[in-house]
Amino acid sequence: MKKILALVLSLVLLMACVSVASAAGKVGVAMPTQSLQRWNQDGANMKAQLEAAGYEVDLQYANNEVATQVSQIENMILNEVNVLVVASIDGSALGTVLTQAKEAGIPVIAYDRLLTDTDAVDYYTTFDNYKVGQIQGQYIVDKFDLANTDKTYTIEFTAGSPDDNNAGLFFAGAYDTVKPYLDNGKLVCVSGQLDFATVATPAWKSETAQARMDNILSAYYADALTGGQTLDICLCSNDSTALGVTNSLVAAGYTTENIPVITGQDCDIANTKNMVKGLQAMSVFKDTRTLAEQTVKMVSSILAGETPELNGEYDNGVKQVASFNCTPVFADVSNYESLLVESGYYTAEQLAE
Repeated sequence: MKKILALVLSLVLLMACVSVASAAGKVGVAMPTQSLQRWNQDGANMKAQLEAAGYEVDLQYANNEVATQVSQIENMILNEVNVLVVASIDGSALGTVLTQAKEAGIPVIAYDRLLTDTDAVDYYTTFDNYKVGQIQGQYIVDKFDLANTDKTYTIEFTAGSPDDNNAGLFFAGAYDTVKPYLDNGKLVCVSGQLDFATVATPAWKSETAQARMDNILSAYYADALTGGQTLDICLCSNDSTALGVTNSLVAAGYTTENIPVITGQDCDIANTKNMVKGLQAMSVFKDTRTLAEQTVKMVSSILAGETPELNGEYDNGVKQVASFNCTPVFADVSNYESLLVESGYYTAEQLAE
């Protein structure tokens, strides 16, 4: 009799576990690429936090190939995921497959990159990306005391990928912040390259940013190190482009003594090391753990039939997409240890030379 009771109890517990697992559901997570450090971290954080919350996770990286990402999302739909979380390669290129998700009744969360030109997106989790650019621009304003100085400084811009909706927001936030000083002549862009289309960096590739900066240096600042036209500021939208620009400058002979002030974003390991060495001035820290946590909360609310926590909205060209915006923060050599090491984002060993 005791054996029968024990067996019944085991079956009840097993059924309860199955019920909980079934209730939690399956989440498809589509990431753009593993070639950039930040997306590896985003994917890892997302998977870990979703699994800790009891969800089954299908995490896929698309190697920056839109067709691959479309195929991966199609397979997730066929495998009947309950929610899709999509960090797109090209936010405007997924309309057809997202319509398939909508028709299948699968809610879609755009992750960090807005899905545009479609009504088949339900929510958006991101950082305040215009503010990212504002932080970079304000750093330049403060660093050179542009509100009070009578001096003139030179500046060159390097923006992100033209197929990434965020890239335009980063650039706009930075450009709008420094524009008054371009207008009054305290900042001068010697190359004249000021529009987003010209300064954009396809796929955010460091080597592309490096090649473009090579051309700018040779065309406009060739004698900068021998008493000619100097370059004071390189306003870069993120760390992969900043790394390319830094590599170009170092190859041209710049050192920590005379390298321009370089901005960035993401606090990648290589760039944080450059900040410590004095080769990069600052980076904007977007804690991917925070973004993943907020996305997991949103998934849980959706599957519980509740309205997620929201604090903004974005026009994607077809609809206003309700969003939650996390807050980016400023990082430089003075505070990177508290932000990155003491918080557990990196270990001291990871940032050691």
